[in-house]
Amino acid sequence: MFSFRVDKEIEIELLQQHHKEELYQLIDENREHLRKWLLWVDKRKSAADFESIIPIWLTNYANNNGFDAGIRFHGKLAGMIGLQYIDWNNKTAGIGYFLSKNAQGNGIITKCIQSLTRYLFDELKLNRIEIQCAAGNTKSMKVPERLGFTAEGIKRDGQWLYDHYEDIVTFSLLEKDWRKMM
Repeated sequence: MFSFRVDKEIEIELLQQHHKEELYQLIDENREHLRKWLLWVDKRKSAADFESIIPIWLTNYANNNGFDAGIRFHGKLAGMIGLQYIDWNNKTAGIGYFLSKNAQGNGIITKCIQSLTRYLFDELKLNRIEIQCAAGNTKSMKVPERLGFTAEGIKRDGQWLYDHYEDIVTFSLLEKDWRKMM
């Protein structure tokens, strides 16, 4: 199975059925923290809720159409990162992520996206990567800003989040701009 070492502390790995308890525990322990920005959190009420989702993630990977993977920090599951649908005609893809409250502040997501960006541009030969963040999620928005992504615009009321709308900011990085930063 897919496993990608980011550095000596961080690894990205595809999640399989035997990870469902660990994943549920991570989400359950961080429910309040994650719920602020992720609509699906309340829908995950037990590890069994992942039994039908994990095969979809594995199929996407097998079909070369992105992935959803766990982020391990010192061997412990600390979050997830996903390469959303790859548009092979336009050579674009989106990245999504979340991290446990306790794992924040260690540069984990920044390092993961740096490594993933290198892979997407050098190996998959993509042209454009997008990251979308809720405008109110300032910690999440700092990640693409720190990595040289360009804020392209705001989708007003772009996401319904439980009881209110959130504006969504789209960031992008083009392969040619990334090469200039290297």
